[in-house]
Amino acid sequence: MEGTAKQDIRKLSLEQLEEFFVEKGEKKFRAKQVFEWLWNKSLKNFDDMSNISKETREMLKEHFSINHIHVDLMQHSSDGTIKNAVKLYDGKIVESVLIPTSKRITACVSSQVGCSLDCNFCATARLKRMRNLNPDEIYDQVVAIKEEAETYFNRPLTNIVFMGMGEPLLNYANVVEAIDKITSPEGLGMAARRITLSTVGIPKMIKKMADDEVKFNLAISLHSAINETRSRLMPINDSNPLEDLAEALKYWYQKTKRKVTYEYVIWDGINDDESHAKALAKFCKIIPSKVNIIQYNPIDEGEFRQASQEAVDMYVRILEQNGIVAKVRKSRGQDIDAACGQLANKNEVAQLGMA
Repeated sequence: MEGTAKQDIRKLSLEQLEEFFVEKGEKKFRAKQVFEWLWNKSLKNFDDMSNISKETREMLKEHFSINHIHVDLMQHSSDGTIKNAVKLYDGKIVESVLIPTSKRITACVSSQVGCSLDCNFCATARLKRMRNLNPDEIYDQVVAIKEEAETYFNRPLTNIVFMGMGEPLLNYANVVEAIDKITSPEGLGMAARRITLSTVGIPKMIKKMADDEVKFNLAISLHSAINETRSRLMPINDSNPLEDLAEALKYWYQKTKRKVTYEYVIWDGINDDESHAKALAKFCKIIPSKVNIIQYNPIDEGEFRQASQEAVDMYVRILEQNGIVAKVRKSRGQDIDAACGQLANKNEVAQLGMA
């Protein structure tokens, strides 16, 4: 398969690239030129490096590949949302989404091919986890959406959320490296405060984020503050119960002094009563936080159904009575299966016999 025999040049650091050029008898500064083409200008092939000699470009092609992603299919929603089916160098597919609103344009990106966490309400969970995405594959998703924002909306990309396929904290090193490139002046130069990592809540990794002093935001896919209900929804809660998550969040706030966002879906007959709303309000007081109540996007005709408006209003009332900011988020891109919990490449699902 094309691109697999040679090393992907974007796996090299600037220092490693400098060593390569010096070993080949070239000037050291060539490395910085090439590095700028690869990251700041997001170049897809060596031939377009206009300030590099033809001989040097041929030498690079002889030793390296650029395993760039390819947007295999782009779907446009009636509400302006764009969903990309992204083909990776090995033929595997992930999905990313451009979400436009009046004030911002957000890129929702994937971190893994598939997912291993088996959350019962999520389409991505029906795909087995095939591999982690490399830093450049994560970066390329952002670049593609940045270009689409400029092309279709004549506006810049303003925010990034790691809420696509996969669990970011199970691909932590690559996600952090990608964010470093995205926020670097040599990369896209985006502010870390405009990036949010969403996780099911893996306590030891939340503590590691705090120790690493990351500058991006943290969001927790919570959905219940009662262990029994959360385990039913998210099996990972069996081994990482709410008590452990609470301890990790206290550590996070102690180290970073930054609030957390809880993402919360209310389902009919599952977590739509006052006991669940009051449990959430109590959990929110562990550290400063806010709640995004997310509209549920059905993935089949199964047990999960959107709760009534009365239940949503009840949650908002109880949270606000407890001094907690709660916002109800309307889903975008439902008509193209681009909304929260719906990302699962349909062809991939069919191939796996899980459709």
